[in-house]
Amino acid sequence: MSESSPQHPAPHPAVPAYEQQQVAELFAAVPERARWRYKPRRAARLWHSRAVRAGVLITLLALSGLVILALVREQTGTQGFLVGLGLATLPVPLLAAAFRWLDRVEPGPWRNLLFAFAWGAFAAALVAIIANSFATRWIATATADPASADTLGATVIAPIVEESAKAAAILLIFIFRRRDFTGIVDGVVVAGFTATGFAFTENILYLGTAFGEDQEIGTSGIASVTAATFFVRVVMSPFAHPLFTVLTGIGFGIAALATRRQRIRRIALPLLGLALAMGMHALWNGSSSLFGPWGFYAVYGAFMVPVFGLLTWLTVWTRQRELRTISTELPAYADAGWLAAAEPHALSSMRARTMARDVARRAHGPAAAHAVSEYQRFATSLAFLRHRAHRGAAGADFAERERELLHHLWQRKDVAGPALTYAARATGRVWTPPPYRDYGGYNPYRR
Repeated sequence: MSESSPQHPAPHPAVPAYEQQQVAELFAAVPERARWRYKPRRAARLWHSRAVRAGVLITLLALSGLVILALVREQTGTQGFLVGLGLATLPVPLLAAAFRWLDRVEPGPWRNLLFAFAWGAFAAALVAIIANSFATRWIATATADPASADTLGATVIAPIVEESAKAAAILLIFIFRRRDFTGIVDGVVVAGFTATGFAFTENILYLGTAFGEDQEIGTSGIASVTAATFFVRVVMSPFAHPLFTVLTGIGFGIAALATRRQRIRRIALPLLGLALAMGMHALWNGSSSLFGPWGFYAVYGAFMVPVFGLLTWLTVWTRQRELRTISTELPAYADAGWLAAAEPHALSSMRARTMARDVARRAHGPAAAHAVSEYQRFATSLAFLRHRAHRGAAGADFAERERELLHHLWQRKDVAGPALTYAARATGRVWTPPPYRDYGGYNPYRR
């Protein structure tokens, strides 16, 4: 979205001229039912095929969920399953909120994130538990050494199977929701939700099994196996699975920035990210067997924590680059009259964005705040679309998509424009003289 441009960037496309009368006449021809939807569905057949695909996918995920939860309950027992479910749920809201926070500049649709979480929790977990069990039994039979089979399965088989199963969700969104997958942050967020779902189901299994062991040997409290498992998996390393899969997401995110001509990059980078995810996962799983009883803590402190910090910095830095892309690309639309002069400055500041929504809510209620939020999202998409066009990666439908986004901005302009202008001035992004007249019946300075 905002990474370095190719050596020979395409010239910036011309911005459509803004003349109020012509714009009103142009957009008046758009059907009423399509005016508040991006992107409008173009045909009943297309809608029907998408609905069928969605129905099939939801059914498969639901069946996978029923099967995997039944398998976990069979291994842990009903009481262990309920205890594991309750404890495994605790880190999920925190991880989901963290990844959603990273996605604040151009939030992806919740349906993609819910799909990613469900895929990780149900489909990927089901594939992993079946494939890992089969591979471990096969190795044990072939080698007549169950102990080495368990070690080999955890160190080699599990990373390959689990990371491949989680990567499938990223690949599906990358292919079928390409418009929502535009850069590194999107890859990180989708990967994070997928891995969070996978870790959720896996934690139910491990915590439920640990509880069953405590019931058999009669231990409880801080010395119990359940407490130790909870400390290692939920307190110390809730980010372990997300950290592995985020490497795959970064590979897809960089591939999303490539132009159509850079086919090798679009294929090689996701595969490289997947290979790195498998390697890190294998190192984590094999830390104790490779480096002795303290190997887990050595790998955790010397490798996992620094990598986690590095990837967190990379993601936050990328998000700041996205904000700079907004401040660079949107002034062209302000010059053409589509935006007020101060709006690009407000839209490139998270603080100003929040203030604009708050001002609109106080003045006109929740509906106005929602309109401002939508305006911000569409303006951000417009900036990234123009940036990709400059890099030669926007696609042949650039003009159509630009017109759709401008249409949505035009619909919300009367509410969002004054709120963003006020926020830009109030946060010091720009200086404008105080207005002494209402803007379409709305004066943001009046409280």
